[in-house]
Amino acid sequence: MGRRRKTRTHVKAANAPGNSGEDVPKSFIVKHGQVGTSLTQLVRDLRKVMEPNTATRLKERKRNKLKDFLTMAPALKVTHLLALTLTELAPSLRIVRLPVGPTFSFRVERYSVMKDVRKTSKSALSQGLEYLTAPLLVLASFPPPSPNTPPHLPLLMKAFQSMFPPLAPNSMSLSGARRVVLIAYNAEKGTIDFRHYVITVKPYGVSKRVRRVLEGTSKKPTGTSMTGLLNLGNEKDIADFLLRKKGEPGPDSEAGYESAASSASSVAGDDGDTVSLAGDYVGRNNKRGQKKAVKLNEVGPRMELKLIKITEGVPGKEGEVMYHEFGMWDGTELQNIGFANVVIVKKTRAEAAALRTSHAERAKLREQRRQEQEENVRRKKEAKGVATQKSSGSIHDSADESDEPQTEDEWNEEEEVSDGEGTGSEDDPESASEESDADEPPRKISKTRIKR
Repeated sequence: MGRRRKTRTHVKAANAPGNSGEDVPKSFIVKHGQVGTSLTQLVRDLRKVMEPNTATRLKERKRNKLKDFLTMAPALKVTHLLALTLTELAPSLRIVRLPVGPTFSFRVERYSVMKDVRKTSKSALSQGLEYLTAPLLVLASFPPPSPNTPPHLPLLMKAFQSMFPPLAPNSMSLSGARRVVLIAYNAEKGTIDFRHYVITVKPYGVSKRVRRVLEGTSKKPTGTSMTGLLNLGNEKDIADFLLRKKGEPGPDSEAGYESAASSASSVAGDDGDTVSLAGDYVGRNNKRGQKKAVKLNEVGPRMELKLIKITEGVPGKEGEVMYHEFGMWDGTELQNIGFANVVIVKKTRAEAAALRTSHAERAKLREQRRQEQEENVRRKKEAKGVATQKSSGSIHDSADESDEPQTEDEWNEEEEVSDGEGTGSEDDPESASEESDADEPPRKISKTRIKR
């Protein structure tokens, strides 16, 4: 009897809706054109933010164009393309929704890469395991939908939401929530702030020194110490480490120790900063049901973006302009502020209809010219084929004339016939008498072999 083969391993997990690759958005983050080292590092940092659903090791070549990535993206099921380039005014960022658009064009007002944010941070460095899961998206300060809300803001919110996987609270694991991407709208400046944080969980109601005992040290191990163990060799008592503040005298002084209540109240904060864990979380002593304090540590990069334009379609196949930052002005306001020669981007409905009509007429004329060109090419090919057939026909006619069968008289007149090889000649009297006698029927010519 043969062994039973196991065929249903992990079938349920593979077919789960949260694990299907078709629902997860994927992205390309590239640079094109001549950019400096700072923008190149910013591209790497953005790929780090979008992990694990982005091409982290994608390499751009100098001869690659944006069209190459647009052509290759659908085959790899890529849904978004983020392209950074450097213009004369400032760096530019384009977010393209593949495969049909729309395209969002931003101007990068200010930015900071990860290493700059890390230098200003006092917290420990990230371990790298946070990037195994996708970040959580938080949209802040966007106005709620209403008749007075600018129409481009809801579209902008949907664009950012489509870049990250949707949340599934029923099937999502708590340990998978490791990072947060914050997109905040600044109504005063009309800009968008981009921030990236790592979620950390801390014990609640204890001082910093007690937390170090519970969590262990975050310093790198040396030759004499091990990772996660505190060095209490310089302390006479455990109370010297737990209760005394840094820089204060020892327990022999009259100042005494800090009370546990004051220490806990000075560190813990309000009850609103704490949560009860719904499941086991990463880290030491982070079990389900425990009360913990949640903290966000910024790891970068930072960006301040200014929305310039929203167009239909993708780069190279743009459609109508849905929104333009400089189209909100009218001619009177431009003249009042000294910009009389500025071309107004915003058009009325009649002007937009006339523009569409002109575009349709140009497309029709272009199609007509293309058909005429194809007809001319076809006619020239046919004329060339007829000429080739005529030339080949004349050659065949001349060959047929040369191949016509000859009559016996013509053969008798042109050819020399002898009774034997090398024996007959023109001066032979017998042959002359035969040629002169035309009434006699031609005799049968036989060839004989003469031995020499």
